Amino acid sequence: MGRERHLPTQREQVLANFRGTVQHGLPLEIGETGIFPCSFIHLKHAHIKNKGQFETVIPMEESVITEMTVTLRDWGTMWKQLYVKNEGELFHRLWHVMTEILELRRQVLVGHLTNDRMTDIKQHIIARLDWGNEQLGLDLVPRRDFSMVDPDEISVTELYRLMERRHRKRDFPLQTNMHHLFLQVNSLLNCSVAEELHVFFFIYDSREMRPISERFFVRLNKQGVPKSPEKTERQCTLFVDLGSSDLRKDVYVVAHIFRIGRMVAGEKKSVSNTQYRRPFGCTVISVSDLLTTDFKDDHLLKVYSCNTESEWYQIHDNIIRKVSSRYSQIGSSTGLAVSLQLLHGNLEQIQKDYMRLFTRNVSITHRLGFSDIIMPGEVRNDLYITLERGEFEKGGKSVARNVEVTVYLLGGDGQVLKGLVCPGSGEPGADEFHSFVLYHSNSPRWSEQIKLVVPPELFRATHLRFEFRHCSTKEKGEKKLFGYSFVPLMQEDGRTLPDGTHEIIVHKCEETANLQDSSRYLKLPFSKASLQPGNNQTMKNSKESFWIISLLCSTKLTQNGDMLDLLKWRTHPERIMDSLTKLKDIDGAEIVKFLQDALDTLFAVLDDSPQRYGLKVFDCLVHIINLLQDSKFQHFKPVMDNYIENHFAGALSYRDLIRVLKWYVDRIIDAEHQEQIQQVLKAAEYLFKYIVQSRMLYAAATAAQAEEEFRCSVHELFKSIHLFLSHQSKGISPLTHTQAVFLRSFPTVCCELLKVFSVREVANLARDTLSSLPANTHAECPLQAVKLQCMAKTVESPLYTNPESRGVLLPVVLHVLHTYLQEQKELVLCANILTSMLSLVHKDPNSECVVSEEVNVIMDSLSGVLLKTILEVTNRPQPAATSLRLQYQDVTGEFVACLLTLLRQLSDKDYQQLLSRFPNKEELANFLLQLFTVFRILIRPDMFPKDWTVMRLVTNNVIITTVLYLSDTLRSNFLNEKFDFKVWESYFYLSIIFIIQPCLQLEMFPPSKRKKVLEKYGDMRVMIGCEIFSMWQNLGDYKVNLIPSLIGSFLEVTLVPQPDLRNVLIPVFHDMMDSEERRSGNFKQVEAKLIDKLESLMSEGKGDETYKELFNNILLKKIERETWRESGVSHIATVTRLMERLLDYRDCMKIGEVDGKKIGCTVNLLNFYKTELNKEEMYIRYIHKLYELHLKAQNFTEAAYTLLLYDELLEWTERPLREFLTYPMQSEWQRKECLHLTIIHNFDRGKCWENCIILCRELANQYEAYYDYRNLSKMRLMEASLYDKIMNQQRLEPEFFRIGFYGKKFPFFFRNKEFVCRGNDYERLEAFQQRMLSEFPHAIAMQHANQPDQTILQAEAQYLQIYAVSPVPDNQDVLQRDGVPNNIKSFYKVNHIWRFRYDRPFHKGTKDKENEFKSLWVERTTLSLAQSLPGISRWFEVEKRELVEMSPLENASEVIENKTLQLRTLIAQCQMRQMQNINPLTMCLNGVIDAAVNGGLARYQEAFFAKDYISNHPEDGDKITRLRELMFEQAHILEYGLAVHEKFVPQDMRPLHKKLVDQFHVMRSSLGIQEFPAYVRVSPLHFANGSPRTCRTPVPNAISPEGGRIVARRSPLSYPAVNRYSSSSLSSQASNDVSNITGQSESSDEVFNMQPSPSTSSLSSNHSGSHNVNSSAPSNSLPSSSPLPSDKHKHSRDNVCLPPRDRLCSGIFPSPLDPMQRMIPFQIDTSLPRPEANLPNAETGTAVHSSSPTHHISYVLSDFWYVDLFPVSVPRQEHTVSVSYTTAPPLTPSPTDGLPVGSLASHSPARSGSYSSGISSLSRCSVSETCGIELPSAESPLPPAAPPDNPVRRGSKTPPPYSVYERNNPRRATPLPHSLSVPPSADNPNLPSKPQLSRTQRIHSEPRHRLTPRKVSQL
Repeated sequence: MGRERHLPTQREQVLANFRGTVQHGLPLEIGETGIFPCSFIHLKHAHIKNKGQFETVIPMEESVITEMTVTLRDWGTMWKQLYVKNEGELFHRLWHVMTEILELRRQVLVGHLTNDRMTDIKQHIIARLDWGNEQLGLDLVPRRDFSMVDPDEISVTELYRLMERRHRKRDFPLQTNMHHLFLQVNSLLNCSVAEELHVFFFIYDSREMRPISERFFVRLNKQGVPKSPEKTERQCTLFVDLGSSDLRKDVYVVAHIFRIGRMVAGEKKSVSNTQYRRPFGCTVISVSDLLTTDFKDDHLLKVYSCNTESEWYQIHDNIIRKVSSRYSQIGSSTGLAVSLQLLHGNLEQIQKDYMRLFTRNVSITHRLGFSDIIMPGEVRNDLYITLERGEFEKGGKSVARNVEVTVYLLGGDGQVLKGLVCPGSGEPGADEFHSFVLYHSNSPRWSEQIKLVVPPELFRATHLRFEFRHCSTKEKGEKKLFGYSFVPLMQEDGRTLPDGTHEIIVHKCEETANLQDSSRYLKLPFSKASLQPGNNQTMKNSKESFWIISLLCSTKLTQNGDMLDLLKWRTHPERIMDSLTKLKDIDGAEIVKFLQDALDTLFAVLDDSPQRYGLKVFDCLVHIINLLQDSKFQHFKPVMDNYIENHFAGALSYRDLIRVLKWYVDRIIDAEHQEQIQQVLKAAEYLFKYIVQSRMLYAAATAAQAEEEFRCSVHELFKSIHLFLSHQSKGISPLTHTQAVFLRSFPTVCCELLKVFSVREVANLARDTLSSLPANTHAECPLQAVKLQCMAKTVESPLYTNPESRGVLLPVVLHVLHTYLQEQKELVLCANILTSMLSLVHKDPNSECVVSEEVNVIMDSLSGVLLKTILEVTNRPQPAATSLRLQYQDVTGEFVACLLTLLRQLSDKDYQQLLSRFPNKEELANFLLQLFTVFRILIRPDMFPKDWTVMRLVTNNVIITTVLYLSDTLRSNFLNEKFDFKVWESYFYLSIIFIIQPCLQLEMFPPSKRKKVLEKYGDMRVMIGCEIFSMWQNLGDYKVNLIPSLIGSFLEVTLVPQPDLRNVLIPVFHDMMDSEERRSGNFKQVEAKLIDKLESLMSEGKGDETYKELFNNILLKKIERETWRESGVSHIATVTRLMERLLDYRDCMKIGEVDGKKIGCTVNLLNFYKTELNKEEMYIRYIHKLYELHLKAQNFTEAAYTLLLYDELLEWTERPLREFLTYPMQSEWQRKECLHLTIIHNFDRGKCWENCIILCRELANQYEAYYDYRNLSKMRLMEASLYDKIMNQQRLEPEFFRIGFYGKKFPFFFRNKEFVCRGNDYERLEAFQQRMLSEFPHAIAMQHANQPDQTILQAEAQYLQIYAVSPVPDNQDVLQRDGVPNNIKSFYKVNHIWRFRYDRPFHKGTKDKENEFKSLWVERTTLSLAQSLPGISRWFEVEKRELVEMSPLENASEVIENKTLQLRTLIAQCQMRQMQNINPLTMCLNGVIDAAVNGGLARYQEAFFAKDYISNHPEDGDKITRLRELMFEQAHILEYGLAVHEKFVPQDMRPLHKKLVDQFHVMRSSLGIQEFPAYVRVSPLHFANGSPRTCRTPVPNAISPEGGRIVARRSPLSYPAVNRYSSSSLSSQASNDVSNITGQSESSDEVFNMQPSPSTSSLSSNHSGSHNVNSSAPSNSLPSSSPLPSDKHKHSRDNVCLPPRDRLCSGIFPSPLDPMQRMIPFQIDTSLPRPEANLPNAETGTAVHSSSPTHHISYVLSDFWYVDLFPVSVPRQEHTVSVSYTTAPPLTPSPTDGLPVGSLASHSPARSGSYSSGISSLSRCSVSETCGIELPSAESPLPPAAPPDNPVRRGSKTPPPYSVYERNNPRRATPLPHSLSVPPSADNPNLPSKPQLSRTQRIHSEPRHRLTPRKVSQL
């Protein structure tokens, strides 16, 4: 890549190092030498601007080349980004444009171009550059003459006009009235004619039923393609000069198709070989269909034929009007393929813009007649003849003739003129033309048009001859002549053939030889109109006629006789007066065609007889001049200008013209009719041009004689003008319009007078004329606008450009402007005038003094009203109409540009002079306030279009210059005792808004643009920031006055990412804190303002981590030595922490972030506002933001809990609340009701129906207190439906996962913290882990569960540690109660959970390879959360960790106990017929018994019952005894389970059952059990009434020999999770479905190597992990004997036989009694009924499926607890049972309290079928240990229920507002923030009182006792 070096001019030397930072760049230092290829070095001439450190090297080349180079570099970067953003279309279009610009740049650099070609290329380049900049959103470049404009070199008004002009040109392209239609014929498809075809195209106006263009003729060969494809002009044409009125629906492109062949298609060739033109088909297309496309569009046009050949002439009309009976389509696939494109604009410009269309020859098809706009120099001489129709006799034939017309053009010598007859464009002219033939028609209608291109000089002697022939098909195709007609082209008086229809006489002739001598028939009459009454010779032929239509389109010939008479006035002088009178009636087109000749004639007549014809000639001259004002002829003005300058020769005409003009002016006031006078004054411009040119000719001829006479006559004329201008009319009169007419032309009159008078003299005339106008005119008088228009043209004229005349006119203009601006009238015109005046004001060294003086004069006169006008205009609402809105924007922008121009030109002296003219401080303060307000308006983003960066930078440069000037004024005039708060506040607000405006944020600019701005203006933000700091320091003690209002503004400024600016302005906060501390002793006001503003600013994307650190460091350093340092540090820390959280929130809210991050961040910020800042309004706002996030993520339960936070802040009162967020203005009661209903709806969607019940009850209480029984009924019905949902609908129990976020790369609210997360439905560990890794794609999954060390905590990375945990419910009341359906229990197992548990197995000491249970310990970790789950988030932070270790013996006891509990549950479910099949019980029995055969329980015996173990661990004696009891209990349960299994096992599984029985006997014998001890020999009989009757006591009693003593026993877990499944189990005990059927047993390892809780998830999972999972730290490996995950584990809820680690133990299924306890005797009851047929029969001693007798045993444990036990085979003997009574602790209220015992359970199939139904009669558990309370003795009565005012709740774990609270408790009234409540006032009365009592009175009176509503937090 070559490098360029700038070559200095002769006096300049440039030496510089080259850094080589570009691609392929070679760094070079000064002094280095080397050899470089010539092709790599290019020397460029340049000049240096601003020599020195900030110099700019400007290449001395075409500015457009420099712009192309810079622009292409910028585009290159953005072009690649288009590819990345997948904007393919723009990417390719921009690539083509860049390639095109590069090629054009090469052409410009070569330089071998003509000036015209160079101009065209530059224009093309600029258009492409502007297009690309617009597409890429770059800035609009101001240009003049293809060169970029330096804003410093022109005035701001001129810059604004350049920008505005380019902006309008781009957004609102000029509407042209010229249109052209391009047509290309491709082929006629699927045509079977096999003959040549002629196609004629023309444009047809169906409204006027006439063609509006000539015809385009195309020849097609037999294949239907153009006959001469190499001649493109014969297949392509351009229909030119279409007007805007022609582009409508009823204008069509019509094509007539003729075949060239035999008379009748398909006839035999032998009949005739003569070919005729015969009609074939027609097609049409509307021009309006082409308006929507800007490119060449292909069309296939259907072809139709005429059903009746005689109607061929109107077939296109029939097709357009869809008269389908008269035409039919030629073949469904036949079509004429053409390409059409509509083009707009000047024809020459179109040929440049659409060069691809004109690369080959294209024929031009003209319009019939002249276009809407006639251009001078256009030469046309076309005569169009249309063969319309004929009437012929049969001529002795039996059938009608086949008539063909042949047309010849003959000259004066009778010879045929060659090549002048054109059937249409596209084909060369021919010698003759043959019409088409209509078959057998004596009245044919052709309507065929031909064009005759006759030179004007041949018109006089030329005539047309039409020969008529009959075409016979039987006589060998002979064409027999039977008549002829003729018509001369010019009449005897010199007029051409008039336009219109002509009926021509048909003369008989049968021999061609008779027509050889044209002089013989030219003497005959040619038309019926020319026949003489007595001419009998031709009367006999009057029956046959021929009609033609002629149309002349000529710029040389005329058909008007009056025009000829005027031009030939010398021939008939007596007719001159008549000819001058008739001139006004002549068509304007005829006049402009002969404009020069007509003017010569008029001035010749004037010179010949000025007294006689002067007035008449003057009127004719006025008529011609005003004719050129018409838009159709306005382009002939240059023709008249050329005539005046080069051809006009009337040296004496000025006297007569001045005389007649003064005669008209003197009669204006007294004239009754002003129309003629107005026409004269309208032509004043050209009248004065003739006067001045005539005087100049006379002066040149006579050496300036009669100069004084001429001067006097002109002054006399202007005196008359001043007189009529000064006349004031009442209202709107014709005289007023006359005055307006003259004023419109007056500026051009002054310009003409400059040619003969001095500048000052003309200026005085102009001043006097403008001053003569009446000062006060009517409000609606049009003279006001015309007066300003006249002044505007005067200011733009050369008269004002001259400094000498400007000094004369300036006071007059300023006086008028001040008057109109003061009244706010005609602002558009005033803006134009002021802009034009100030466009002349710029820094010109030669006229600096003059410019400064003019600026001071303008400022003195207009500064006040200009500021007032800008304020008025900008405060008006913008109009809706587009044109008015654009006008509004133009006015605003122009006034602003004028103000900036004036301020830009003011020097220090000028500023002092401006400010010194204010007499007092009040007026000065008002001026400054107005100026500062205007500046703030100018900084608005909507002040200028977004791509006007150049204009914005110029504006900012003027503003900063002015502000720096005015700073001294503020210091000197508004400090100390003269302190003005408004001025200082306005100053600071302006400065702050200036800094934060978008167009100065250089960090957002591309590098090249940023470099340009810095080089030209520097960083203006830092400049104004330093000035702000300086002004702030000057305030001294007055800073306190500005502290409350400016804190937020200063904070916004410091958030701008400019390091220097931040370093300068952050210390201002220290000053504010210090000032506030000294004034009030604290700075809470500063802190509050900072916190309030910080949230809104950072939510807008402002601020970053760097700012947070800078803010903290600078302020901490500033307050080191302050006495209030401690409170300052606290304040700074609070603000810094808020910034940290707001930055995290902003980052998480970005598009694409996952919902989990957003929710977690919102919760973190919400808590901060509530706990640390106590900003209740912000707290409520973030509650609703969190609510929306939960709804979006479909976390309905969390959404309900979130909305409860706002609900808690409200009371049931009538206090009015204002509109807030989406809530309308309403009372507090209404809003709380609305919130309750919304929360109930979300709890319902989240299936938390228990919570819904509480809220329904609370609402019901409110409705009942108000006697709103209708809504009360709805609430009760809703409550009932919620109970139904609880019992009937299934709810999934979610998994819980512990997740740790370690490393510094996590957001603040995650960093180095651990959380417990509530998983989604059906989400297991692997899915959760994968989800977390997808949400944090850069995170690394840790492969162990150990706590991370500092290396990981401080790492610059992200580490995730995830494993499953088990919930530990606090509320055991419902879970410990038998008979409660599992549908109810499942809710309390996984809701309102604070604690979670995780177990990790490990080996301590030496591991026994033969029996690993000896050293297998369990590390149990309990995690306590800050809030309960579920809550306002799906995860909460872990607040506390507790870690305990379980010995191997305790672990073994827990494993056996859990399996026993599972067996009990399955047996009970089987008995109650709650299982669809018996497979779960079969699988569980098989797993336990088969494992025992393989050594399961034996391994425990071997490990813990050995003498060595007992002797070495004497402290474990009780535990060993308990383990033995658990084994015995399990064996007993197995025995009964086999009995139940035998009754329900299907026949095909009998072998499996027999195998299980045999193996059980082996297991029992291995345990050494011959007969169960008495305390476990109790037979579990069947339940009475089919369901377990339960007592109201939450725990079962254990019966002791002492009678009534409750024996305590440890329950390691809280409840059995028999229905929860985990994918993270370390144990693999569960069997698959195959085991259920085949009876395959598992090994002892699979049975007894079980843990009670989940272990490390990442170690246990056998699923494939994420690719992000890497080993991050060494992990503790499990023992080799530790069980591995089983591949047979199933994720199915039908699988109820789970590993014990997936279930938790509970007091609901405790273990047997300790061996020290004594068993009490029992009594056998044989008289109880048997509810089922297949249960044992006590009377007969037989059972259905058993051979041993059974007895029915029942326990009566208390007054209200009756339980039947399992049936068991026992000897028939009687026993005595002693019954003990016990009491129970009070229950925590639940939604089922208050119902009768058994009403929901005893006879409920749903309850009897729940998994929670257990064999509670065999459970022995200490109430005190399970429930954490001491039980009263048997003698003590039941304690009273808890009073309503003291509900049971967890003391320290339920801080409001994260659960449903105790709604009826006395609580602190929490007022809403003042901004959310509506203060009571007389204007807004409270809601009308309700009948009886108001809500508040009703609630407080409590006339009757009601139950306390229940709370979710109590469940």
